[in-house]
Amino acid sequence: MQDGANIKPLTSLRFFAALWVVLFHYWHNLAVPGTPAFVEKGYLGVELFFTLSGFILCHVYLTGLGEGRFKYGSFLWARLARVYPLHIATLSGVGLMALAALSIGLPVDGNILSWRSLPANLLMIHAWGFAPQAAWNHPSWSISAEWFAYLMFPAFGWLAWRLRHRPYVAAAAAVAFLAAIYVVFERLAGFPLTRATIAWGALRIVPCFALGCATYLVWRRGGELGVADRRDQAAIGAAFFGAGILLAAQFGAPDALIVAGFAGLILSLAKLARSGSSFGSSPAFVYLGEISYSVYMICIPWQLVFVNVATKVMHLSDKKLPWYAWLVFIGAVVPLSAASYHLIEKPARERMKLIAQRRVAHGLATAQVG
Repeated sequence: MQDGANIKPLTSLRFFAALWVVLFHYWHNLAVPGTPAFVEKGYLGVELFFTLSGFILCHVYLTGLGEGRFKYGSFLWARLARVYPLHIATLSGVGLMALAALSIGLPVDGNILSWRSLPANLLMIHAWGFAPQAAWNHPSWSISAEWFAYLMFPAFGWLAWRLRHRPYVAAAAAVAFLAAIYVVFERLAGFPLTRATIAWGALRIVPCFALGCATYLVWRRGGELGVADRRDQAAIGAAFFGAGILLAAQFGAPDALIVAGFAGLILSLAKLARSGSSFGSSPAFVYLGEISYSVYMICIPWQLVFVNVATKVMHLSDKKLPWYAWLVFIGAVVPLSAASYHLIEKPARERMKLIAQRRVAHGLATAQVG
């Protein structure tokens, strides 16, 4: 069994969620007719991230919360260290690129430099209905939604702790809630909740995060009861749900069904890890999972740069790239994300953690002197 948050196949899965989102954004720049239905469903990669987030945060923090050892301030600082530095870096990068383009007379979408939306973006509340435009680095709306879930984690955790001995009740309730809110929201709003970003993006994470928490309870209960995870059964489950998600997306299944399938895939992969299987745990895949946040956050800034430059250089009229240029375009995401991870994301996170450690040490020293 793997310890702490390090359930390696789930870390690896994060990269494939990010890649699905990247394909969703990049495919329309490829000069081929039509878009595969699976790619058109790529916006659901965000739902996969949200569901994984609920599972992992319960995995790391639920026991401490239930036993009274959870420190809300430390939790929020750790989560802020995880997401905020790269959010600010990419926001600033998009802003500087837009200003540079304007300075040389190039047209820039007016929504990108929405100064009225900047305060909400800086506070990471731009998916809460406080930003008038989808501005700056648009994918960061989901980081705003994550921040909402982090702030609400004690409520999610309190309910999960109360249901920890009834995990299947929790799972059934989470799936029912997911299905109900998708139907009700679309009837009221006129568009699917899974397409919400700046408007209602904070609500979009709620059913997925709850589903992730409930999925964790099912996995946790098996460990508490000493039920051995059979490697063959877990592998069959992972293959079944993985293939099922692909097929459901390709044949246009309802979003609720696909998102519910994420729970089965996550549970199967977590069981595989606990059974001792090395599936999805290779260093290469785990590393790709570790840089997946950078993949997600730089994909649109890189798209703005590459597509606009290629359009000028190759004299394209419709921003449709030939296949060889498109492969360079999408292939460069990984090394660029690795650079972002090592130059910005990881050192900034470690610096913020060091600040927290120093504060704790200072507090202890002050208490001892007193």
